[in-house]
Amino acid sequence: MAATLIPKDKMLEQKGRKFEPGPWVTLEQERINQFADCTEDHQFIHIDQEKAAKTPFGGTIAHGFLTLSMLVKMCEEATVVPDNIVMGINYGFNKVRFLAPVRAGKRVRAHCEIANVEAKDGNRFLITQSVSVEIEGEETPALVAEWLSMIVTA
Repeated sequence: MAATLIPKDKMLEQKGRKFEPGPWVTLEQERINQFADCTEDHQFIHIDQEKAAKTPFGGTIAHGFLTLSMLVKMCEEATVVPDNIVMGINYGFNKVRFLAPVRAGKRVRAHCEIANVEAKDGNRFLITQSVSVEIEGEETPALVAEWLSMIVTA
């Protein structure tokens, strides 16, 4: 499923809108290894299962930035866009905090809320989403973030 289309004149009314949690995504070792290769971050805690087993984590953990990059997938249904959208652009983050490690093989999902919608001109909207990434079976989230997106309309 994709973003929810709404009339352009309803965008500012979306502030405070909460969404159902996104789909579960498994951060398996193969994905962690591929991310390590892409980013050239081969710290043992991510890729060496034997060494990582001797740490307080008891095994390998996903890169925090891997979990962060999965927001695109985990939040794809937690988005509203005007029906005349031209494009959406990642605009950055106001805040990102990595609160708990995600052990290899664990499932995560995002909880999203539109914290703010700001009209930038007649054709752009800056959307701030508050996001928390839940780790299945754990109390502390993997991360919390304020994610900014710029929506450009026709």
